Amino acid sequence: MTFPQQPQQPQYPQYPQGPAPQYPQSQFPQQLQQPNRNPFFEWLQRAKRDFSRIGASLCLMVIIWYAGVFLLKGVVRAVAGGVGAGGDMPNWMTFLISDVPLYLIAMPVAVVPMGKSTVIETRKFNMKPGMFFKLLFMCLPMMWVGSMVGSMLSLALSDGEATNRVADLAMQTNIWNVVFLVILGPIFEEWMFRKQLIDHTRKYGEKTAILLSGLAFGLFHMNLFQFFYAFLLGVMFGYIYMRTSKLRYSTAMHMIINFNGGVLAPWILTRVDLDQLDKVSQAAENGNVAAMEQWASQNATGLAIMLVYFLLYGAVILVGFVLLIRNFRKAEFYTAPEELPRGVRAKTVYGNVGMVTFIVLTVLLTAISLFL
Repeated sequence: MTFPQQPQQPQYPQYPQGPAPQYPQSQFPQQLQQPNRNPFFEWLQRAKRDFSRIGASLCLMVIIWYAGVFLLKGVVRAVAGGVGAGGDMPNWMTFLISDVPLYLIAMPVAVVPMGKSTVIETRKFNMKPGMFFKLLFMCLPMMWVGSMVGSMLSLALSDGEATNRVADLAMQTNIWNVVFLVILGPIFEEWMFRKQLIDHTRKYGEKTAILLSGLAFGLFHMNLFQFFYAFLLGVMFGYIYMRTSKLRYSTAMHMIINFNGGVLAPWILTRVDLDQLDKVSQAAENGNVAAMEQWASQNATGLAIMLVYFLLYGAVILVGFVLLIRNFRKAEFYTAPEELPRGVRAKTVYGNVGMVTFIVLTVLLTAISLFL
């Protein structure tokens, strides 16, 4: 995807003595035989420590988040006489208990151990409105495909028993969905998973930083229903931030997508009495067609709104697919100052204690949420 208003090459700081240009890939085996005297090996070890520290920071974020939620739930139940013990907690309270420890405590604390040593300064670029909406349209089919894969896999693994708790929460349509899902969530999540993660890792490679940002974002949700579309959207948002170095664009897209999924779509679905539809459908199968006709007349306005919405949404997804196919190979990536060589990239980024622990921890919590 081309940003015509940009120069051809982002102005990364130059590292004249950087190890990557000095040690071509063909020399890896010979150099690795003498790790104690090999600057290339020492550079890889330093990079691995940097990624391990980032993984440990993400683990710290999850631990503080869960501990904060546990403590807040205990306080609420003690003060409010057991409210929420049976799952009857109002959605504003659920948002408050979940998001306050995450956004105000866990995320800011987790950034501290990441340090500043790996952050490099880059120029900031603007994005034209046409490019913004083009990329936004491309996000929608990615989200749709990821959502379908996540839903089918979740239901298959749980024998149809799993439920998407986030979707159920969003169906309680009120102003709190806007406050937490549309405003606060995108602001804090883009700050953490785009700015912090990418700023701390982009010097080791643009693709490396974008993929790590997307993977961490997907795992962070700890919900198999959400993992695949969160990963894909995280990659797209990461690319947008990489090419502009401005959070406003990915944050705005995140807000629009969350508004559609967390406010607009649930509101439209509530215009139709879906619970009653199941009953009248069974009645119609038994020959009571009048019950179906009565239900349709009572829900005529809601059905019309729903039909228009899904037709427009389907058209936008189709346009997004076309744009993705036409523009996928036009994505621009530039060589970073300490670009990790391909042969050791994955092992350096993910084969360390911090990242392995974060992946294992979030996968376990995802499995628990799926089966319990």
